[in-house]
Amino acid sequence: MHSDEASITPATALPGQKSRHGWWWVILLVLAGGIFFWWHRGRSQPAIPATSGRSGAGAGPIMVSTAKAQTGDIGIYVNALGVVTPLNTVSVKSRVDGQLVKVNYSEGQLVHAGDLLVEIDPAPYQATLDQAIAKRNQDQASLNLQLVELKREAELLAAKIDPQDTYDQVDAQVKELEAAVKSDEAAMESAQVQLAYGHITSPISGRVGLRLVDAGNIVHASDTTALVVITELQPITVIFNVAEDDLPKIQTQLRAGNALTVDAFDRTQTKKLATGTLAGVDNQIDPTTGTVKLKAVFTNADETLFPNQFVNARLLVDTIEDATLLPNTVIQRNADSAFVYLIKPDKTGTNQTVAMQTITLGTTDGTVSSVEGIEPDTLVAADNFNKLTDGAKVMLRPAGGGGAGRGGWQKKSSQ
Repeated sequence: MHSDEASITPATALPGQKSRHGWWWVILLVLAGGIFFWWHRGRSQPAIPATSGRSGAGAGPIMVSTAKAQTGDIGIYVNALGVVTPLNTVSVKSRVDGQLVKVNYSEGQLVHAGDLLVEIDPAPYQATLDQAIAKRNQDQASLNLQLVELKREAELLAAKIDPQDTYDQVDAQVKELEAAVKSDEAAMESAQVQLAYGHITSPISGRVGLRLVDAGNIVHASDTTALVVITELQPITVIFNVAEDDLPKIQTQLRAGNALTVDAFDRTQTKKLATGTLAGVDNQIDPTTGTVKLKAVFTNADETLFPNQFVNARLLVDTIEDATLLPNTVIQRNADSAFVYLIKPDKTGTNQTVAMQTITLGTTDGTVSSVEGIEPDTLVAADNFNKLTDGAKVMLRPAGGGGAGRGGWQKKSSQ
């Protein structure tokens, strides 16, 4: 055996085995490179502090608007749903039979008492009146003749020329003709009334509705359909129901002779339509609902209120004077009570903090409520409540910066 053959290594690796070991090295290098990349990236970025949405020990001051508690008067109201009801509604009908010859109104027109609305053919009633006048004149002439005869018979009786029986007969004829003349005059008056009934005028001032009968139709006194319907709009009333528990304080004011104000608002209770006064209280409570009906009267000069319109009635029953007032938007609530965030300066007077202050709510009037638990002129936070906590640092938003500013609010009366 040759010596160079002995140097051949018997454990020479096969080609397939060498390729498999090379892939393992590639995978290890990729993994090592990925680990190095993420480690280097984590060291190069600054740490982000974990914060919640609220102010923390390391967070800056929170920008807030403010409002200041004010002293003022606030009303105590009873609210109810009401219906606008005309003070008077008249369904005008014919009182005689005849042909409708003229309609003198336009649909929806405002009319006054005494204005001519429709006319019924007057010819038949004028003829009846003429006949009654003629009959009265005829009987009056006969009466005048018999009065002359009665005077002559009285002279003859005094001279004892004619007997008493003759005088009595003439006197009876005079009395008969006097009765006939009175009957004729009554017939004349009846004919004049029937003739006047054909000229139908408005009994009240108000607004007419849509036309129900056109000219040319024959109408009868027995018809159930009205010729026209008139509703009085000025003044107008609102009828509303209040709970029986509210009745004592209403009666207390009425017994004292006080006039109670009633405001009528639209369906959304955002726009005041009119202001009136309480006119009366019904004489009984409805046992099925536990409510009592009240009626308020409104001048309705601009005709804002319309018959059968639904409104929200608000009855003022009392006024609290010199109350501490806050806008409703600054009042917060939790499971236990209502509270506000008081604005408090620190010792240096340059930085501000907030402190939770529990309050007691009183009467609410629109966007304002009376409160107890804070003094007038107290400054409270007006926004950013989701970021505030007890003791959080705040910075006051300048006036006109999109918020309430430094206490800049006014108690507004309802529209």
